[in-house]
Amino acid sequence: MEFKIFVGSKEHVKYAEIINEAIASAAEVKGTGLAKRSSEFIRQKISDGHSIIALTEDDSFAGFCYIETWAGDKFVANSGLIVLEKYRGQGLGTKIKAAILELTKKLFPEAKIIGLTTSLAVMKINSRLGYRPASFAELTDDMDFWKGCASCNYYDVLVRTHRQNCLCTGMISDDNGK
Repeated sequence: MEFKIFVGSKEHVKYAEIINEAIASAAEVKGTGLAKRSSEFIRQKISDGHSIIALTEDDSFAGFCYIETWAGDKFVANSGLIVLEKYRGQGLGTKIKAAILELTKKLFPEAKIIGLTTSLAVMKINSRLGYRPASFAELTDDMDFWKGCASCNYYDVLVRTHRQNCLCTGMISDDNGK
């Protein structure tokens, strides 16, 4: 199947609810630690051009990922990668992640690109795109970044270990010159 990949724009805001539902559903089914975001948050990321959205040939939603910035744009995370189950196994996740990584480099060329994930599939995609595993100490110390983890199922682990360990794996892309 062919997919159309876009930088999110106002015309894609109509997909915010289905994106939010897909993220919540995937977290439940896979048992992964995906932080919950509001539909308004997703709409804003789409409107601001800080997201990638994948659609099918008939404009049905297929996948999504967004950009978040921290510490005055010194750190950037590509978050919320979701591919609807029926489109998995076709390389769409890799295409979305590659597109969001390129968008991130364009919008934030001086930033350190970081991420957290419990998903083996995302770890594999990230590794192929030049990310490496990183200790949490290498990630941002911006408390707003870590507050974003509060809605994750594994937040208690992060708190108990004083932000030293979690079930997530920290990753950094060294491909942005940082």
